[in-house]
Amino acid sequence: MASLSAEKRRASRASKRTGAHAAPKPKQKRFDTAFLIIILILLAYGVIMVFSASYPAALQKTGNSLHFISQHVLYVAVGIAAMLLISRIDYRLYRRFAYIIFGVALILLILVAIPGVGRVLNNARRWIYIGPIGFQPSEIMKFAVIVLFSHLIAHYQSRMNTFKQGVLPFAAVLLVIAVLMMLEPHLSGTILIFGIGCIMMYIGGTKLRYFLAVGGLSVGAIAGIVAFKGVSYITERLQFWLNPFADINDKTWQTVQSLVAIGSGGLLGRGIGASRQKYLYLPEPYNDFIFAIICEELGLIGALFVIVLFVLFAVRGFSIASKAPDRFGFMLATGITVQICLQAALNIAVVTNTIPNTGISLPFFSYGGTAIMMQLGEMGILLNISRHAFMEKT
Repeated sequence: MASLSAEKRRASRASKRTGAHAAPKPKQKRFDTAFLIIILILLAYGVIMVFSASYPAALQKTGNSLHFISQHVLYVAVGIAAMLLISRIDYRLYRRFAYIIFGVALILLILVAIPGVGRVLNNARRWIYIGPIGFQPSEIMKFAVIVLFSHLIAHYQSRMNTFKQGVLPFAAVLLVIAVLMMLEPHLSGTILIFGIGCIMMYIGGTKLRYFLAVGGLSVGAIAGIVAFKGVSYITERLQFWLNPFADINDKTWQTVQSLVAIGSGGLLGRGIGASRQKYLYLPEPYNDFIFAIICEELGLIGALFVIVLFVLFAVRGFSIASKAPDRFGFMLATGITVQICLQAALNIAVVTNTIPNTGISLPFFSYGGTAIMMQLGEMGILLNISRHAFMEKT
């Protein structure tokens, strides 16, 4: 036995001298676990609040108090499965199909504006239905703009400080989208896409002074929209924003009920499930105005927890972007993070009447199929970028 051990030691020393080591194990592609945990907490919080906020409306509209929450849970489950699947698809693949993705989204925006194709809900034609399945092309366009702008910024990387490459192609894309989306009309979606696009341009290298030119084009677009839609659409929203109690029985009913819900929550809230405004006082309590129900039931503490979660989301999202292996990955991660955070900020601003009521959902919280699944698909892309960032680091 002693001689056998001595032989093993000699063989080990010989292998070290000759470099005959065992083949290294292949590195595993890990993703940002902290980021995934933040997403799951947001989703869980959202599911709880959709259930609490939706059952009175679900009972009144369908006779089944679990109607909305059962569908929402299904959307979330499918979205999580899609997120995990997409997290294994190389993010660089989207760059190859950037123009195709944008072209499809553009065609869908055109189709939704056609009477008989786009369905009118709440005085706006924003939905396309294929059988029982409905979706909003504007949700797809958000992602399409992020992919296209990421590709263009990566392509024009050394020329983003020029007007020809750093402004004109981006402004042309935004102008076309604005015209099509305001035909619905979809003011909140237009503002959001403009915001995403301009922030990506600035981070990508467009000089600040060139945004004056983009602003001029925007003013021209708004003037054209006002001429087409009429001044009343814009001015009416501004008037009711400045004076939310001007027509509390009709035009400002939703805003007033939202403010009542927020004010009655206090510091700690009425308690989960104890909202009064969700009992058919506040329209869309489980959708665009779910943040008001959070404030009413969980108070300032519950509302601040939502905001903290989105701040943590932003920190991890921009961290992933900063570690991306290439320019396209950096801009793609930045654009997706900006989209979620900007949309959350706009929703909270609308619900608190900080800005005019434009109808915009709260990411990961508001009820809806297209939005939640698109958002989780984008989270899969961010997780994939974090996988590649880990591989580069190791």
